[in-house]
Order: sequence, then C-alpha cells, then structure tokens
Amino acid sequence: MTFHNPPFYNYKILSTNNPSLAMETPKPWLISIFFFFFIILTAFPPAVSGQFLFPQTTSTAVPDPAKFFSPTLLSSPLPTNSFFQNFVLNNGDKPEYIHPYIVRTANSSLSVSYPSRISNSSITQLQFYPDLTISALDRTSPVSNTTHFISSFSDLGVDLDIGDFRFHLVRGSPYLTFSVLKISSVSISTGNGVRSVDSYDDSTKHIIRLNNGRNWVLYSSSAIYLIKSKNNQIVTSGGFSGVIRIAVLPNSAMESGNILDRYSGCYPVSGYVKLSENFGFKYKWQKKGSGGLLMLAHPLHRQILSRNQTVLPNLRYGSIDGDLLGVVGDSWDLNFNPVPITWHSINGIDKKFFPEIVAALKRDVATLNVTELSSTASSYFYAKLLARAARLALIAEEVDNGAGVIPAVVRFLKNGIQPWLIGKFPKNGFLYERKWAGLVTKNGATSTTEDFGFGIYNDHHFHLGYFVYSIAVLAKLDPNWGKQFKPQAYALVYDYMNFRPKKSQFSIPFRNFDFWKLHSWAAGLTEFPDGRNQESTSEAVNAYYAAALMGLAYDDESLTAAGSTLTAAEIAATQTWWHVKSEKNWIYDKGFEEENRVVGILWSAARESRLWFAPAEWRECRVGIQVLPVLPVSERVFSDKGFVKEVVEWVSRALEREDAGEGWKGFAYALEGIYDKKSAIEKVKKLKKHDDGNSLSNLLWWIYSRPEGRG
Repeated sequence: MTFHNPPFYNYKILSTNNPSLAMETPKPWLISIFFFFFIILTAFPPAVSGQFLFPQTTSTAVPDPAKFFSPTLLSSPLPTNSFFQNFVLNNGDKPEYIHPYIVRTANSSLSVSYPSRISNSSITQLQFYPDLTISALDRTSPVSNTTHFISSFSDLGVDLDIGDFRFHLVRGSPYLTFSVLKISSVSISTGNGVRSVDSYDDSTKHIIRLNNGRNWVLYSSSAIYLIKSKNNQIVTSGGFSGVIRIAVLPNSAMESGNILDRYSGCYPVSGYVKLSENFGFKYKWQKKGSGGLLMLAHPLHRQILSRNQTVLPNLRYGSIDGDLLGVVGDSWDLNFNPVPITWHSINGIDKKFFPEIVAALKRDVATLNVTELSSTASSYFYAKLLARAARLALIAEEVDNGAGVIPAVVRFLKNGIQPWLIGKFPKNGFLYERKWAGLVTKNGATSTTEDFGFGIYNDHHFHLGYFVYSIAVLAKLDPNWGKQFKPQAYALVYDYMNFRPKKSQFSIPFRNFDFWKLHSWAAGLTEFPDGRNQESTSEAVNAYYAAALMGLAYDDESLTAAGSTLTAAEIAATQTWWHVKSEKNWIYDKGFEEENRVVGILWSAARESRLWFAPAEWRECRVGIQVLPVLPVSERVFSDKGFVKEVVEWVSRALEREDAGEGWKGFAYALEGIYDKKSAIEKVKKLKKHDDGNSLSNLLWWIYSRPEGRG
C-alpha cells in the first residue's frame, strides 16, 4: 500500500524496464533527453494537485520532510501518522514503540529497550531506558556523523539508515535486525553494565548478559568477534559486513531461546497489507534469509487470526497492548466479524414512537440556520453541525418522512457543504499541501494550532469524517447533486482513506490507520515522547462508517467494502484497548483498571485517563468522547450490555457535578438507554442543551430503536 519508489503520476518517462529499449544500446541523444527530464522532475516534482480539486498552497506550518526522507521518496506522498513519525520530526530523536521494543535514534546511533511499565490509577506507561546502543566504532568519520534517514517504508516496516547501517524496523519482530552495508566495526554499548559475553556456533551467536538481569542474544550472518571493554562497551574485533539480529530473551529463557535460534535465519525487510474480501486484512512480509519467518501477534491479532496459522505460546513478550506471542509464517489472514452498514437503525422503531420523534424533528429542523453555520470558521465544529443536520434527515426518512422536514434539511446541507467544495467559504476552506501531499485548511496552512492542528495533519479522519457523512447523506437524498460533486466528495475520502493508491496518487494510502495495531492515530506531524495517540474512537469509527455510506450513495462496492472493513477493525480495537472491563482484564494493571472504564488518551507507549480538554475527574467527557456521534453503528461499538452498565454506573457521580455539561450528559444517557430505556428517556427529556453534533431527535431515535424499546 505504500510506495517504495515514487511514481511520476501522469508523466511518462523513458525506462529500461521497457523491453524495446532493453534490447538495444540507448543512443547518446536519448540518454541526454532522459536525464534532462529526470532532472526536471526531480527538481520540480509533478503538481499532484492537478489530479486534485482544491487549490495548491505552500504551507508554512508543516515541517520539511527532506531532512529525514531519502530524496527518492520526496516526490510521492509521505506518511503523517505513522508508527515511525517521531523519526522524521524536529531532531528525529524521540523514541518510537516498535513492538516489542522501544527504539530511539540520536548521535549517529540507535538505542533499543525492552521496556518496563509503570502504572497507577491515572496512567500506565512504558519506560525507555536503553539496554543496548548500536553504532559504528569510528564515530569521528564523516559517514558515522551523518544523521539518520528513511530509505524506504511499508505498511508494517521502515528501513532506517545510519551511515552504513540499515535497520529493518518491522512491527512485531522479536529481533532487531540491521544490515551492515560496508565493512565496519560495530560498537554495542550499554549503561547497565555487561556481566559476560559468551560465543556459540562458530561465533555466529553470542549471548550478552547485562547487570540489570536482561540477557540479549545476537546472531550474525557470518562470524563476528565481540570484545568486552572496560567501559561496558562491546566492540567487534576487525570489520564486519552482513546481517546482525538482536533479541532479548524473555521469561522461560531456555525455551524461548531455542525458538529464537530456530528462526534466526529468516528476517523481514518490509510488510504490506491488502484488504481481503472477507472483512479483513492479509499481511505479507518480504523476507530474506532461510527458514520460516517468526513474528509476534498481539491479543487482537490472535482473536481474528486464521486458524491455520502456527502460534507458538511458549514465546511470549510483554507489551502495553497485552502479551505478544510467536507466530510462524510470512503471511497472515485476519478476519473481523462483519459490521452492517445501514443508513437507518439496525433494529427499526415501533410506530407508536413516531409522533414523539416527529415533534422533536420539527423543532430541531426549525433551528437550522445557515447564517449561524457560516459564522463558524472551525472545520471541525462546522462539519459537526452539518452531520447533525444530516442525521435529522435520515431519522425523518425512518419515521415516514418526518412531517416533510427533509427538503429543509437538504437546502441547509447544500448551502453549508457547497462553499467548502468550490472554495467559496470566506472564513476557511480546503487546500492541497504538496510537501507531505494532503489536504490542509486555509487557516491551518499558516498555523499549527488552527482547526485543532488540521494543517499539520492532526485529526484529519475526525474532521473529514463528518464532512463525508454529510455529503453521503446529501448524495443519497439528491443523486443529481451527488453526481455533480462526486469528484470533490472522493477527494475528501481519499485524503484520509485512500484505498486506491494507484488511481489516486495525491495522498498516502490510509493516512490515519495503523494496520498493525488495527486502529487509527490522530496526532499528525507533532512529536511526542510516547509516540502517536488517539482520543476519540467513536469519531474514528464515524470516519470509516461515513466512507462506507458514501460507497452506498454512489453505488461503489469497493468503497463500501473498504469502509466497512476499517469500521470493523476500529470497533474491535476500541473494545480491546479503550474499553476497560473489570472482569478478566488481561491488558491493564489492577490500579488502572479499578479507576477507569474508558481510556482518555491512548498512546503508542502509554494510556492516560485525562483528555486533551478535560481532567480525568470529568468522566462524563471521557464517556462522551468515546460515544459521539450517536449513529446506527454505535450499537456495534457498545454491544456488551454488561460493560455498558459498568460504564454508566462509573460515570453517574460525575453527572451530578454542578459544572457537568448537559451535552456530555446526553451521551451517558444514550448508553443507559441500551439496557434501561425508560430511565434514559426520562433523563433525555429533561436536558436543556445538547452537544453541537447531537439533538433531542437523535437521542429519542437512538433509545426508541434499542431492541427493548420495540413492541
């Protein structure tokens, strides 16, 4: 899904891959022409926005990717929410969690840690203390003083080059693997102290025992001679070129050591993911060496992994996401339970509730105000208001056209959406940013904070998900309008969910989605010590659900399939890592589990109870941000009634606070409606205010469409 070599878009250049050219010696004039166009294309990358429908801008908010990416990658779209994002931001020296290790690059070296974890009621976090630091011995040479750079990347891995060392950082590999491209002396240092270094198998295997109790095993493609120095440094005697693999020996070291020995000869250099036809993904690793490929699977992997996969329960590594177990094979099949993509409620609504919902619809539609909408400059809040209106139209459809309110909603949506699609909204709008290749807003193109950081690729799936939902609904209600603005509609989808990278080369495939963790990240081009993060899972679900609905509106089965699959994945990951269940919790420590029912901010290497905008004590906000927006698909996110009841009981005291917002209360009452319709309805009717993306109509529709509310 990710390009190793940059495409040249619509340009056709001469290539020796052409059989007709390969059969004869190129003429000098032909070579000159080739290099002329090559230089032009390299110096002036093709204006990708020519395929894109929004004006191009030169953003002053985004960093320059040329500092850390190989020049061969700069003319193609670049990742903005990747597992290795810290390596290409600012100084590139913040660590990243590449399971099961945390890796950091600095001072022409790479440090690796098998992290320990601290945990209390408000946070659980991995601690980065370098176990080993790898570098070239001659640190004063020009090569060893060069900074690191990304030479290639894929869905599941990245090649990071430091001088003559190329580190193949592939997600879920129990080994840290690197190639020494030219004969070099390798230095392996530690701040923990070295107890001993023992050599085996003609010096192609070594066990390094540290004073902190950790034992690391080192494998090499040919003999390598390690010398322990007095300053806790291990160096090679003489030069080495080839492949080195390093792995920590976890608990039950003898058994796990035998497994690591058995599979040490085969290593992955990249990994790619394809969407399968059965609500799932297919992993495929490119490998080198000999023997079977050994990788690690986290708990969610194992829930959906094909039964014909070989799992090794005796190889077990700890992680913040739950234990990682060994799996043998260079391809995996992962399949989720199907998630129904429907415009309306899954269960339907008893007609006896129609009059009450229709009355609410009339009041809510009467409040739609284009002038008020136009005064909203924020792309996020603007889009939420649009999606709120779109919900009213679909609810009206479900209750026998809701006393004729749909035409008013359609007018509101047209007047609200079109200015953004044609560049006529005076307060903001969409532009195409070329360095990283993606959408930014006018206000975000010069600011890292406007539109919640949309200009530096923060929260793209949240903002655009609301826009796409609204456009999908409008295209359903007015197919002619939908046909007219289909190119713009797809441009928005492709920005955060480019499922056709060969056809739509203006943005990175699946910008926000992490195919190894199986959920999205939201942080964009900002470095954090704990890596990527995401707060609102329900808004991530909305983004992919909205894309699937757009597929329905445009009769695009492939878009619906892609959106449905990512919706299913996001829901499964939400239930695995954001929902903190009290029984049989095999991920969270007791202290964190006892005080939390939902995670606030989930990081690559940490979990927090706080939110970006609220302290941990405001539990109603934590619940709300994991519920909004209330949609038909929300039923699948909160399918465990026992857990839902735990959440409502956990948040109940927070709802009694004098400063608890009415809008946030509405989402807690929506959850209560899953198991106690009568109580929830009484509370909802007393609300004096709703979240800007919610309404009384939507809450009544939700509660009355619960299975208990029928009959």
